[in-house]
This record gives sequence, C-alpha cells and structure tokens, in this order.
Amino acid sequence: MTAPAVPGAVFGTIGALAAFPLRLAAREVERQHGQLRRGVTRRTTHVVFGRTLLAKAGLTKNGDADIERRVAAERAAGRTLVSENGFLRLLGLLKAPEASSLSRQSLIEQSRLSGADLDVLSLFDAFEHDGEPYSFRDLILARKYAGLVAGGASWGAIARSVHRSGPVASLTAKSLNVGSAFGRSDAIYLEGGQSELDGQLLFDLGSAAHGDDTLEELFADAEAAEEGGDHDGAAALYRRCLAIDPSDAIAAFNRANCLRAGGHAADAAHDYARAIKLDPAFVEAWFNLAGLMSEQGRDASARKHLQKAIALDKSYADPVFNLARLEFDAGNLAEARRLWVRYLELDAESEWAGVAAKGVQFVDMQLARTAG
Repeated sequence: MTAPAVPGAVFGTIGALAAFPLRLAAREVERQHGQLRRGVTRRTTHVVFGRTLLAKAGLTKNGDADIERRVAAERAAGRTLVSENGFLRLLGLLKAPEASSLSRQSLIEQSRLSGADLDVLSLFDAFEHDGEPYSFRDLILARKYAGLVAGGASWGAIARSVHRSGPVASLTAKSLNVGSAFGRSDAIYLEGGQSELDGQLLFDLGSAAHGDDTLEELFADAEAAEEGGDHDGAAALYRRCLAIDPSDAIAAFNRANCLRAGGHAADAAHDYARAIKLDPAFVEAWFNLAGLMSEQGRDASARKHLQKAIALDKSYADPVFNLARLEFDAGNLAEARRLWVRYLELDAESEWAGVAAKGVQFVDMQLARTAG
C-alpha cells in the first residue's frame, strides 16, 4: 500500500497519543515531508486529538466540556481535526476499514445520534471510520450510542468504555447498557472481554520507551498546570520536558510564557530565544518576545521582532497592531496609520479594530492640522 503524501502539512497534538510514541510518528511525518509537534501554533494545519485526553477528562468534573470547547476552538480556527486512527490512515500506516457509503447527514438521520455527539465520538475513534463516508457498521454503532445517550450517558463515558472493550467493529454484536448497581449512572457496561483496542497497524512501532511515556505525561501535566494558573509549577514541568527532548520548540515557548507570567522576565526571554533558535519560523515566539522587550522599554528590539513576525505571517493581525502602537508612541504617525489600516484589513470586527479605526482618525486629524 502506498502511503499518502503529506508534504507541507503541520500536525499538532492535543493530549498524548495512546496508540504509539510521538517521536516515531514525528519521524514518519517528517519522512513524508510534513511536521508533527506537540501543541498547536498558528502554522498548525491538522490537529490530532490524542485519546489519552479521554482518560484525563474522566477524572475531572468538567473534563468532557473542556474537550468540547477545545474542539470547537480548533474547528473555528479552520484547522483539520484528526483522530488517532485518522492520523495513521493519512500517513498510510493503518488499513482502511470496509467500503463505506453513508454520509454524515444520513448517519444522523438514521441513527438519531446528534451531529455534535457523532463528530466528537468520531474524533475519538468510537466508529470504524473517523469521518464520512461511514459504513453500515458505523450506523449500527451510532444507533447503540444514541440509545445510551437517551439513557443518560455522555459521549465521553461512551468513548472511554469503547476503548476498554476491544476492536470497535466487535461492538456491533454486543449489548451496551447504561449504569450499574455498583457504578456511576452514566458509566457504560458492555458484554465481552476487556481487551485493548488493537487496530491493524502496517508498520512496526517497536516497544515504546519509558522516556516517551514519561515525556507525554509530563507535557500533558505541564499544560494542565499552565491552564490552571500554576505558572511556576508548569515552568518546572516544561523544563523537565526540555531535559528529555531539547529540540522541542513548543515546550520552550510554553515555558517562556509561564516564566513571563511568573515575573521571571530574563529567563522568559532566554526561552523565547531558545524556541526561535529551534524553530526560526515560530511566529508566536517572535511576537511574544517582542511584547517582553516592549514591557522592558526596549523598543528597538521590540520593533525588530514584530517586523519579523509580520514577515513570517502576513495574516497575523496582532503584531501589526502592536507595531502600529509602537510607531505611534515614537511619533511616526504616517507609519502608524499605514499599519492600522493594514490591521483593519485583517480584523474589522474586534474591540481592537475599533481602537485601530480611532487611531487612523486621530492621525488624519493631526496630519490635516499640520497641513493647514
């Protein structure tokens, strides 16, 4: 089987991958002339949702809702969302399931499973196919899942149970029930064994080194600490990630953000520079370093970094706005106006667009007075 090429694609991961070590997947993506990184940046074109998110979400009160919000945000950003199995199929490393012909809408209508639940269950490989066209087996599963939802189960509880119960296709012949006298009311209980989902990999992943497991867990813990506002704890965890994998530009960038939030400006600048050295096209690192320089009154350095960010990503509105403000403060009114006009071409809706519009008006008034 010839693997589909993914030249130019930039894959980001949210949550650790359950099926295989990230380093091996990254090696294969690179062989196919793409990139794979932990986390998501502006350059990310495809987001792979790791199935370990499910287990972690099941341990927190709002875990499934947090996943839903992240899914919605990445979809709104225009990125392609990919399940673990879908990722492997894109790389040509997993056999495609049986021939399929059902559209997403047809599956929804015939199963009465909501579109939202169908999409997120697909994203976590609760069906044979990770997207349309779906198969008849997927329709059987969708009907079963719809019954579970009607009985009070959440999509997260369904997905977690599915991956404890063997190959997804085997579930079409099993009974799925909600609740138990000894378990939570939304837990799913299935007939049959408890073997792990195995899939049909076409390449040898080898045995995952303990270091891979440790690194994925550390990175996930660091992200959770950062999201929870524990900046010092997150910085320490990202530092451990970098000790294991010194080439991880996103870990360096995230650590810099945490150090900056914790008031450690010098260390933050060092890690932003480290992220840029590891990935010279890391536009967010250039932008955030510019912000740090501006906070320290180092306007010339801030200007240089903002110009670099704009050159790297001409659709990135934030550095355009900040550079306009920097030029305005320096008295370069014509350049500030040009940049604010450009910002409005990129963003005409936000609160900052209103500020930019007022900036243009103010400069026009000043220039008119000067001309008069």
